[in-house]
Parts: sequence; structure tokens; C-alpha cells
Amino acid sequence: MKALILAGGLGTRLRPLTYAMPKPLVPLLGKPLVCHIIDPLPPEVDTVILAVSYMKDTLEQYFREHDVGREVILVNEDRPLGTGGAVRNVSRYLDDTFIAFNGDVVASADLSDMLRYHRSHGGIATMSLWEVEDPTAFGVVARDSRGRVTRFQEKPDMEEAISNSINAGVYIFERDVLDLIPDGVVSLEREVFPSMLDCGLYGYELKGYWIDCGTRENYLRAQRTLLGISGSSESPGLTNEGAEVVGANMLQRARLKGCRIGPHVYAENGVTVSAGAEVSESMLLCGASVGEGAVVRGSIVGPGVAVGKGQRVIDEILA
Repeated sequence: MKALILAGGLGTRLRPLTYAMPKPLVPLLGKPLVCHIIDPLPPEVDTVILAVSYMKDTLEQYFREHDVGREVILVNEDRPLGTGGAVRNVSRYLDDTFIAFNGDVVASADLSDMLRYHRSHGGIATMSLWEVEDPTAFGVVARDSRGRVTRFQEKPDMEEAISNSINAGVYIFERDVLDLIPDGVVSLEREVFPSMLDCGLYGYELKGYWIDCGTRENYLRAQRTLLGISGSSESPGLTNEGAEVVGANMLQRARLKGCRIGPHVYAENGVTVSAGAEVSESMLLCGASVGEGAVVRGSIVGPGVAVGKGQRVIDEILA
């Protein structure tokens, strides 16, 4: 069985970090974002197809150097094709039922159970759904009593929303779906899904957590959520010279000197945090340094970036 990850975006909302690395490789607690999608795939998935259009060479190098337990095929888009066009662009690799993902999504999807649900309903596709309090920023979905999707609504006003269930960006498709996608730039959400209603499109509710990691705020929210599940971890190579460490954090071979770290901090190898500094709700990537008395909060500090003495970095991305 094959899985398709739609990872063709430029990562503009994570710039300037994504000028130097493609968004699928931005680290999330010790491994790239894309591996949070690959690692939980069911055992029957032996091939992963990445639809990409930005920094393909960097992605290819990563998968040459790291075995993720499955064959990985990267397919480039010469120009952005939209989510539907990206699926059609890889159609030569799809020969049966396949799983598809929006590349930004980190979720606790039970994919084996979702597959059982899809097969038991016999439709052309199954869409994951997530319940939200405010659906106004999302594509909203209505279903009948059997779970069949009956209507879509894009970013409705609150008083007009047909439900609180939104499209969560994880799908199971039969290959027949490809016949519904025309050539060119095509949106799955706006053009293809409405045409599936007569073919049997079903909605499957996710449980646990669901985060769209397209922004700094949501990336750090995903980090906080996962730390809340896994708890703290510290590398044996961590050097703690009188630092106060608070809450759940993941600390690799960093050097902490008389500072305050946490909660919800991810610090990679070679990171240095100096005396009097405070770091919370943030990512410090490989070789980054935080000077004396500096404050880093709600931020991502890129590889090798130095935060100066006494500097305040609040809700920023430095790269």
C-alpha cells in the first residue's frame, strides 16, 4: 500500500527558517515534521510518495542518508498545481487504495482503524474530520447518520456554520478518485471533494490531537502537545551548570549555564544558554546560542543563530 504526502508548499509562514530548509524537514522534537507523518503509518504501507516543489535536492539528500523504514519517492512539481493537481501529478505511482496527507498536519490518527472504517463503508474516499469550537477559518463538513458527507462549506460565518466538523487533512482514496481530478491547477477542497458526494465520500472523526503546523504558533503548539504526552527527556550529553529546568522539555547535547529553561523547550545539539537567560515555549536549533540575561519566549531560533546579551526575542523566528 502507498501513502502520499502533499508537501509542495514553500513554507512562507515559517520564514526566514524555511529559506534554508524545506518545511518537511523542520525539526519537531528530535525528528523532521514529515517523519511525524511517516513513522505512524500502518505496516501495510511500504512506499511513501512526497509531492514536492521546493528544495527537492535537500529532501532527497535527507532520505538518502536516513532510513525511514519504507521506500520514499519524491515527485517534483515544475509549478504549483494545488492539492488536487499534486495528487494527479503522482498518479503513475498509485495503483490501488492509498492514504493521503496534507504535509502540515500532526495528528493522533489511528490509520488502521480509519482504513477499516473506509473499507466497511465502500465509498470512493474517506476524509478525516476534527471538531473545533470556531469553524470560521476552515472548510466545514456536514454528514448524514451513516457518516456520509452531504455538504461542504468554506470558512462560514459563525451563525451560518453547518457543523463544527472540519476537514482535518488525512484521507483514504480509491484510485478511482484520480478520474475526478482534471489536468492543471486543481484544489481538492474546492473542486474535487464536491464532485465526490455522489460517489460515496465518508467522514471519519479523529480523536486525541490535531494540529496544522503551518505557522510558528502552531508549530510550537504541536511541540507543547507532544511534550505533554511524552514528558521530559534529556540527553546524557547535556551539560547543566546550575540551570533551573522547569516543566516538560526535550534537551539534547546542550550547555546550560545558570539560566532558566522551560517549560516546553526543545534544544538541539550544540546549543548554549548563558547565565541569567530565560527560555520558554521555544525551539533552539543546532548550534544556537542565547546570551547572558536574554529572554526567548514563543520563538524559534534557527541553526547557529546568536541571541545577544540582554536581547528579548518574543514570538519571533530568527534564522
